[in-house]
Amino acid sequence: MILKIEHLVGGYSQIPVLKDINFEVRAGELVGLIGLNGAGKSTTINHIIGLLTPQKGKVTINGKTIYQDSEAYKKQIAYIPELPVLYPELTLREHINLTIMAYRLDAKKAWESANKLLKTFRLANKLDWFPDNFSKGMKQKVMIVCAFLTDAKLYIIDEPFLGLDPLATDDLLKLIDERKRAGAGVLMSTHVLDTAEKYCDRFVLLHGGQVQTQGDMASLRNQNPNLGNSLSEIYLGLARAGEHDD
Repeated sequence: MILKIEHLVGGYSQIPVLKDINFEVRAGELVGLIGLNGAGKSTTINHIIGLLTPQKGKVTINGKTIYQDSEAYKKQIAYIPELPVLYPELTLREHINLTIMAYRLDAKKAWESANKLLKTFRLANKLDWFPDNFSKGMKQKVMIVCAFLTDAKLYIIDEPFLGLDPLATDDLLKLIDERKRAGAGVLMSTHVLDTAEKYCDRFVLLHGGQVQTQGDMASLRNQNPNLGNSLSEIYLGLARAGEHDD
């Protein structure tokens, strides 16, 4: 088990956003985190990466919490946020070197990985560019390169497809599959349901800070036989039902 979330209650104030969340991400699988705006996806991610402290429950990566060994816990995570976060005064080359230092990677081996990734995402000739020179999609590719040159056990990817062109999207999906086969786990938050249905192994659907349902496509269809066959149909049916329950 790579990631395990148990009875997680938390949020940004005393009034919790998350209300007893339970799910897991296993080695070698891609789990889609699905939900309406405000359902609790970003709050869940912020608890996993350590930006928020649980009010109740716990989050473990390979059996360890962030409180047992903060550095070891964080080194197991590579996070790609929805909005790229880059240092304006650092070049692409310096962002890669910073990542290598932060994760304490072997520089030679890491640069071999980085050069392959730079070529894949068509950034190899832009190592001396600053973030102001990059488009939003290019900034997102920088975040992808920095995340995937690490040896992370858990990749957390928030809305990866919104700023990427179709070629980069395909490259990212191939990269995710490669890391899955190497034994990593991937948690991906997305609204692009057709792509999620095609590539995710399982799904966690959040509504109102709770897990509304979870499982692979077969189990989602069995649990919701009247909503349709596609992830989009099931998601929309559950979302509308959830709104009526609120």
